[in-house]
Amino acid sequence: MQKLAAGNWKMNGSGAALQELLALVEAHPAPACEMLICPPATLIASAAGMTARGPLKIGGQDCHAKASGAHTGDISAAMLKDAGATYVILGHSERRTDHGETSDQVKAKAEAALAAGLTAVVCIGETEGQRDAGTTLSVCGAQLHGSLPQGASAANTVVAYEPVWAIGTGRTPTIAQIAEVHAFLRAELVKALGEDGQGVRILYGGSVKPSNAAEIFAVPHVDGALVGGASLKASDFGAIVAALSAA
Repeated sequence: MQKLAAGNWKMNGSGAALQELLALVEAHPAPACEMLICPPATLIASAAGMTARGPLKIGGQDCHAKASGAHTGDISAAMLKDAGATYVILGHSERRTDHGETSDQVKAKAEAALAAGLTAVVCIGETEGQRDAGTTLSVCGAQLHGSLPQGASAANTVVAYEPVWAIGTGRTPTIAQIAEVHAFLRAELVKALGEDGQGVRILYGGSVKPSNAAEIFAVPHVDGALVGGASLKASDFGAIVAALSAA
């Protein structure tokens, strides 16, 4: 499988920030891994236009489960596709926490994404309290099975494991903890999807940065990263791309 370095800009970035995308492509014109940046919705069309003929893919950060309708402020998967996106992040912990999204809602959004021809990046992960209580695997398993869309396959679905307590905190799980969860998720994907589950890319996310990327990418079943703050600068994200390309 081709590994994936995905960047989530969250609610950051203006038109001027798109120069970082040009710098990234200039530095990595033919990476050995796939590169993806998910900027704010206001920048998707411009970003996609700038990078259409290069190796960098553009994605959205969320979509509505409905194709259209009276949903002020929301964006459908078809709209993302029309703007030039090829991926969409769904079920990020910030959406689950800040907007109260359930796994059923994430599943519905993911099914809408697949119907529109987008690849769904389905996020799961435990809180610090759940980690301390020893329920990490049961929590992640429930989120995975509850959020995977009907029709999920290695070709249209990516899973991102992001321990909530490691996002933006500078803390990361131990290598052994990452390995345990990713091995568990691989086994659960095979249970859910059969042999095709072997090919679904499982990304790690949570304070990934140039200094720890190579060590994380050496872990079995880590097929890339979902990167937050370190994706805002071409130099930082490029170093992560280089580490993944060499893994």
